[in-house]
Amino acid sequence: MREVEGRRLCQEFSAGYYGLCTVGGMLSAGATHLALTPLDVLKVNMQVNPIKYNGISSGFSVLWREQGPSSLWRGWSGKLFGYGVQGGFKFGLYEYFKKSYSDLLEGHSRSSIYFLSSASAQFFADVALCPFEAVKVRVQTQPYYAKGLADGFPKLYYSEGLSGFYRGLFPLWGRNLPFSMVMFSTFEHSVDFIYRKIIRRRKEDCSRTQQLGVTCLAGYAAGAVSTIVSNPADNIVSSLYNKKADSIVQAVKNIGFGNLFTRSLPVRIALVGPLVTSQWFLYDTIKVLSGLPTSGGVNRQLEEA
Repeated sequence: MREVEGRRLCQEFSAGYYGLCTVGGMLSAGATHLALTPLDVLKVNMQVNPIKYNGISSGFSVLWREQGPSSLWRGWSGKLFGYGVQGGFKFGLYEYFKKSYSDLLEGHSRSSIYFLSSASAQFFADVALCPFEAVKVRVQTQPYYAKGLADGFPKLYYSEGLSGFYRGLFPLWGRNLPFSMVMFSTFEHSVDFIYRKIIRRRKEDCSRTQQLGVTCLAGYAAGAVSTIVSNPADNIVSSLYNKKADSIVQAVKNIGFGNLFTRSLPVRIALVGPLVTSQWFLYDTIKVLSGLPTSGGVNRQLEEA
């Protein structure tokens, strides 16, 4: 259905709606991850070599001095395409599972619906992301490994086979599943809280600008909280992909239990907070331009029911 005089391009919970959410997730996640590639390069190097890269400003100086300014954009193709694919799965499937679980689990708490929906969506999203992440991390931390995905994929396949692409799948799930569950749930509850307690109006009664403002506030809160939860697994992923350890247990021993929570945490907060905020903003902007309400909170139909 074409949008004419405020009409929607598609109806909520239709096949077109889920397709729109998938495309919106791909564009928003791919674009925002690409823009923050320099911070991601620094974060991964801080995790792999914390002695050499022991701070944000000093770490950037070392990378710039030793490897040149182009080093800050290593792995950009993995960020753009890998996280674009992941974002499409994550946002599109989250919308689908949220509707499905809401219908299936009537009477259950909204938090349980959010947790189940986000975990289900992230499970498939990480399977799609894992090969891209395997190449990206190597490109970012090993200057002469490959230039990007085009030469990195065949090199990894010839040296390690298919298993090399999925070496970090379990710790990737360990990082992204709790991150996604906390992120989506925090976002949903933050949106609901802002409308109910601060604005004191239903989402549908607010302007597009107000709706997008709420999206940004809730997005930043969601990004900050979920970063802390997922930091240990993020350190383990980087360690495994760079062969600093052969197993999760060995990686934990090498890094140290306390360091799992603190290593690279400041740069991850600086990276993930704006990243998640920008993703939600772009994702909801696409929804708004399509005539749909923004994400999160309880819609009018559910509330009246």
